[in-house]
Amino acid sequence: MKFLCDEMLQRLGSWLRAAGYDTLIESNGRDDYQLLREAIAERRQLITRDRKLLEYRRAPGHVILLEGNNLEQCAASLSRQLPIDWLYRPFTRCLVCNTELRPADETRRAAMPADVRRQAGTLYCPTCNKVYWDGSHVRRMRHRLKQWQQTLGTPARADAE
Repeated sequence: MKFLCDEMLQRLGSWLRAAGYDTLIESNGRDDYQLLREAIAERRQLITRDRKLLEYRRAPGHVILLEGNNLEQCAASLSRQLPIDWLYRPFTRCLVCNTELRPADETRRAAMPADVRRQAGTLYCPTCNKVYWDGSHVRRMRHRLKQWQQTLGTPARADAE
């Protein structure tokens, strides 16, 4: 599944990226029809809270309308409508630009704090050059993804264990 979140759902879009989903996040205020056209052209599900998007003839099958006013409610609404695996491929996409992350090479690791350099699994984004490691922020985010998976996510597949 690939997603496009409208401007109202930027935080949810970041969490979908954290879960490993290819998720574009609108931030430029484009009109609804342009967003729908992009979603259709790129075979993405357009996630929104804007009921007006459902009025377009091409919306069915492409627009996911969420109920809720906060992040938790929107995540629950999305999980009721789609088989979201909140632990799909955690922390494999850049939270800033959506690019797939790569292992950090020695040059990038040398520029990092010494305690982080020793960690295995340090990643970087080849597009925006942001470096990611398993610090306390990632551990808190991973905890939330696990909670959502337990309460909202699709049941674990037998072959995934």
